[in-house]
Amino acid sequence: MRHRRKGKTLDRKNGPRKALLRNLATSIILYEHANTTLAKAKAIKPILEKLVTAGKQKSLVSRRKLAAYLTIESAVNKVLEEIGPRYANRKGGYLRIIKLGARQGDGAEMAQIQFVND
Repeated sequence: MRHRRKGKTLDRKNGPRKALLRNLATSIILYEHANTTLAKAKAIKPILEKLVTAGKQKSLVSRRKLAAYLTIESAVNKVLEEIGPRYANRKGGYLRIIKLGARQGDGAEMAQIQFVND
């Protein structure tokens, strides 16, 4: 039974799933968009929302919280210096998911996740 179990497993064990989501979050922050499967986009959206909310405050606590999750220091700096101040007056909903259709090879539903222009 799956009572009170949050999140998607993405058909991976815990370690590879964490690595996948951390790398995906880092690349979305660096390039501000990414094409991925719909399931991965839905799984990473709440994580990125929390990271951007933490980046709105430029403090040592938020820097350490971001550095604990993101894999590259330049991604941490970008959240604190560019993305956080950009959404300073916004209460949430920093990302959007746009469906792109099925992937040619295996028919997986593809989506683009990107930051909302404010």
